[in-house]
Amino acid sequence: MMRMNNKTVLFAGIIPVLLYAACGSSQNDVPATVTFTEHVAPILYSNCTFCHRPGGSAHFSLVTYEDARRNGGAAAYVVKERIMPPWPADPHYTTFLGQRVMSDRDIAIIEKWSTEGMPQGPADKMLALPKYPVGSENGTPDMRIPVQPFFLKANSNDRFLLVKVPFELPADTFASLIEFVPGKSNIVHHVNGDMVKYEFDKKKNVFDGERVLDMAEDTASLLQAFQRLGLPNDDGTYPVLQKSVVNYLPGAVGQKYPEGIGGYFLPRKGVFLLNDMHYGFTNKDDVWDSSYINVFFAKTPPNRPVQEFQIGTLSSFGTAPVLPDLIIQPNTIKPVYSKYTIPEDISILTINPHMHLLGKSFKAYALKPDGDTIRLISIPRWDFNWQYFYTFLKMLKIPKGSTIIAEGVYDNTRQNLNNPFSPPQLVRDRNGSMKATDEMFQFIVTYLPYQPGDENISLEHK
Repeated sequence: MMRMNNKTVLFAGIIPVLLYAACGSSQNDVPATVTFTEHVAPILYSNCTFCHRPGGSAHFSLVTYEDARRNGGAAAYVVKERIMPPWPADPHYTTFLGQRVMSDRDIAIIEKWSTEGMPQGPADKMLALPKYPVGSENGTPDMRIPVQPFFLKANSNDRFLLVKVPFELPADTFASLIEFVPGKSNIVHHVNGDMVKYEFDKKKNVFDGERVLDMAEDTASLLQAFQRLGLPNDDGTYPVLQKSVVNYLPGAVGQKYPEGIGGYFLPRKGVFLLNDMHYGFTNKDDVWDSSYINVFFAKTPPNRPVQEFQIGTLSSFGTAPVLPDLIIQPNTIKPVYSKYTIPEDISILTINPHMHLLGKSFKAYALKPDGDTIRLISIPRWDFNWQYFYTFLKMLKIPKGSTIIAEGVYDNTRQNLNNPFSPPQLVRDRNGSMKATDEMFQFIVTYLPYQPGDENISLEHK
């Protein structure tokens, strides 16, 4: 579940960091002589080369001996400090699917190799590079739809776009996953996308209309924007809109659930409506972004569609705001929280914490009516560049009457190297502004109404 953002460089973490408890540099069971082919390559191939390879999302490779030797010292530092592999969640608090956390032994091996001359080792011990999926961490999609390429000049500010991605299929079908994949430019900050579902005879050509509108310049009237995009039916009425179908955050990977859980009905004619496609700063060269959408068809129709709610900024209920407020004065560190009491038994599948550049830490848990605590997630060192959708190993039952609590801390001081302002300025949420220089505090929960036995169902997709 690793994805490299262009703001994340190998040396970015050369500052004092908080180490996970009980994750020190152990020398237990480390060979007397450590070589690349026998010891280091297997560790890199298991933890690093998913991104650090030709065609991967990282900006350099760790596949060959020469690759690793050139970066050996830096690699030893970032794995010892647990900056890499990037996995912000504390693995001692909660365990999730797909987490990449190096063992103490593996870290000690890389550290020993880097300080003892980085020997290559016998060639006949070298492993073959694993086969990696192309264009998706979920395998080979059944359909790939390009998003309209978009050009950004160097030093561009945030851009928020309304983007139409039409499709037409031979027949109605179902999808287990609809996945947004950002282009290689690494400038997509986030995407919130819906699906427009047409009745076949009510829309002759879903490809008519404009494809991209700038939300700051072209969307004074959302109704007019929809008309310019050609979204209405041919008779002027509007089709069904299904919310929150295709979303993206830096580091996030679309989650496939077991057959029958989640998924979407796909009409023969439709449109993915990226109603909030956010490009962040471009501070180097002019760039073209060529993102795309992957669709994975389902073998069987989903019989348990997932549901979602969020607390904090733009709360789903209006009753779970950020408290005391999300107004962060300059030169201060501020804690906030949000909470919501659930009205029914639920089974949680996936959670997604969200903050911006001033985020310092995040923690979420549920308090049961009897006072017991159910751990959800702890991120002791927030990293804006890595914001995963975390999926539990098995469905997690939260009983009716439990209160889900999310706690965050914001650092608006000079010591926060991600602070977008120097000197620090007042930062707030600005009614849900998506700009990275404003702030958000959200905890998004993907769940199902509870059924007996849910807690025994593995969420690993076979």
